[in-house]
Amino acid sequence: MRRRTTLLVTATAAVVAAAITIPVLATSSHGATPAAAGRTADAPGSGQSVIDWNRTLIAILGTPGAQPATVHPTRSFAMLQAAEYNAVVSTTHTGRPYRSAVPAAADARPDAAADQAAHDILAGLYPSMRTRLDTQLATQLATLPAGQPTRDGVAAGAAAAQTMLTQRRSDGSATVPAPFVPGTAPGDYRPTPPKFAAPMYPGWGAVSPFLLTDAGQFRPPAPPPVTSAEYTAALAEVRSIGRDTSTTRSPDQTVAGTFWSSAPIWTTWNQVAQTLTADHHASLAQATGVFATMDLALADATIALYDAKYQDAVWRPVTAIRSGVPTADPPVPADPAWNPLTPTAADPSYPGAHSTLSAAATTVLSAVYGPAQPVAVTVSADPGVTRRFPTLAAAADEAGLSRIWAGQHTRLDHDAGQQLGRQVAGLALADLPLAPSPR
Repeated sequence: MRRRTTLLVTATAAVVAAAITIPVLATSSHGATPAAAGRTADAPGSGQSVIDWNRTLIAILGTPGAQPATVHPTRSFAMLQAAEYNAVVSTTHTGRPYRSAVPAAADARPDAAADQAAHDILAGLYPSMRTRLDTQLATQLATLPAGQPTRDGVAAGAAAAQTMLTQRRSDGSATVPAPFVPGTAPGDYRPTPPKFAAPMYPGWGAVSPFLLTDAGQFRPPAPPPVTSAEYTAALAEVRSIGRDTSTTRSPDQTVAGTFWSSAPIWTTWNQVAQTLTADHHASLAQATGVFATMDLALADATIALYDAKYQDAVWRPVTAIRSGVPTADPPVPADPAWNPLTPTAADPSYPGAHSTLSAAATTVLSAVYGPAQPVAVTVSADPGVTRRFPTLAAAADEAGLSRIWAGQHTRLDHDAGQQLGRQVAGLALADLPLAPSPR
């Protein structure tokens, strides 16, 4: 198992977020709250159009063959939401842009700008979907008054999208990674049953981050050796509770283990953000700010996650348990018949993706909606199941722990992932405030 010296970062996202005051209902670009302006959640200028484009991306990602297999979907979310955000900031002249604003006429409509930016990003990333995207854009723009302000907004949105597409054109996402060579020593990652698929995204840690200075900026400390008492204790937990036929896992933990495994975790948190944005009747400025900050954090957390995963390349619990660790103290016996509750993801174990991305998403959403915001989470892949939580942080905790209950990860993976996600989100909150300041 590979080892290296790490950079320890002591500032956490919670500390950074606590220093930022973010109103739950920010003023609109015209100086009035959405309620005072008489807008509804689906009116022009509200946050509903941002939700609609986010849903469209999720639908595209669910289309077989639409997403390149070697390009992580969080890149698309970040590009979409940051372009919309920049289009709005550039036309309202309030808030801090991502990297830089684009030229915009003084009368440019921010809603037209956001819609055009969203359309152009998705059409650029998924050209086969252009007809569908053209129809959605025409429908959105048809709700706006014809005239120069709308045309100027369209021009600003197109510029914001083109700038984003240009910035990310050479970010390394199209680079074909070298084939991963699995190790044979105890602790080395190797493909997992039942499919023994090639590892996913082995080169994603080399992709240029959106906000981080480099992928290893918050790299977790190296995990303990697989022969250590700390590792064997963590493995013993998942060996017992994560087995498909476990008698120590509670019925509710079994439900949670399959629930959180049933859909991509980045999609789940975008859908949670959709619900919260709609429930709070967010303005256009708020919605673009929330989604951009969260999805930039998710994209960079994913890059950092894969940088860390392939730095240490730790084997998955199913490999460790089936192989055993006879040199550990105490020795870990082999159990070739052991199976996890859900099939193991095809990448190294440390740190855990669900823990990392859930911590990143909920750190951002908690900064907007408060630490006591309750949330109900549903996923279309597991209909009829709703997980309810008193806080967003509680939801993130269960999402990460569910991977132990599902036999996917150890608690070491979970703890390291939560720390990484919070640190990346803290940087996103510091670099890109979630809502423009009131006029």
